[in-house]
Amino acid sequence: MMLSRPLRILLWPASKLYGIGVALRAQLYASGLPRQKRLKATVISVGNLSVGGTGKTPLVIWLAEKLLEQGQRVAILTRGYRGTAGSSDEVELMRSRLQNRVIFGVGKNRFAEGQRIESHQAIDVFLLDDGFQHLQLARNLDIALIDASRPMVQALLPAGPMREPLSALTRAGIIIFTRAENTAGAKEAIQRLSNLPVFSASTRLLGFRRIGSEGLLQTAAELGSGPVFVFCGIGNPEAFVRDLQRWGTTPAGHMFFADHHRYTLEDVQAIEQAAVQLGAKSLLTTEKDSWNLKDVQFVGLPVFVSIIDMEISGEAEFLVAINGALQARGGQA
Repeated sequence: MMLSRPLRILLWPASKLYGIGVALRAQLYASGLPRQKRLKATVISVGNLSVGGTGKTPLVIWLAEKLLEQGQRVAILTRGYRGTAGSSDEVELMRSRLQNRVIFGVGKNRFAEGQRIESHQAIDVFLLDDGFQHLQLARNLDIALIDASRPMVQALLPAGPMREPLSALTRAGIIIFTRAENTAGAKEAIQRLSNLPVFSASTRLLGFRRIGSEGLLQTAAELGSGPVFVFCGIGNPEAFVRDLQRWGTTPAGHMFFADHHRYTLEDVQAIEQAAVQLGAKSLLTTEKDSWNLKDVQFVGLPVFVSIIDMEISGEAEFLVAINGALQARGGQA
């Protein structure tokens, strides 16, 4: 979210009012007015302080996999932002990875979705996707993500990208710095929060898959001859390009769209035209974007999708903290 300096100055009063509002709301919930609604199962929230991508969806998938390995019955509660018919690009991504091993509750009222699920079957753990500001639902553990590739101190909405100030991290039980591999300042940032339980996470490339194919994943060297052209509609597209460079793929160019963008025929034509002009032989996008390409088709160039997962430093210690939240509710880990 890059605004010009004059516009940021113009919006500064609105940011101050917004900050007062979010602080008052958090204080009211902390005081018990209004009372938070509580589900029977353990609730672990994954969220952040800013708009845009910080790696919440990969972490939710990672957590679900680890909990399933421990024999936990897992459900995911998510709003399905900018989705339709009870789904969204992020929901479809999680479903494709986790299949029918977890239950999904999709909707604005996450408590109602959780109650609906619990009325049909027993659940050990609810993962509350993008839940740091969803204070209506009580949680046993808050995990807050911070993008290490971006400045920690930025303006609040609408002048900047922050939903809440850094002081809101006092509500968190665990802090994770994502994309720690992309910046030399990540270690220093982590040390500044050394009084809090802090971990760092990085993005790992599993491989590339041609869109619409269920075949084996390919390495960067197997993508074919010639440069690639990157396009995506995600919260932090610049980080995606840096990841590709770190994985050995240097894009000839790129085209960025708004987060959760649903592609049109005009978009496809613009992407292919820009790619051809730069001499690209193939197109590359994210797994999340692939779910927003269902209604269009590329005809000139092959499209590949990057398949990733998350690595967490100190994984054993991190899982100890997660299991502590489960044991506090009588869960077995």
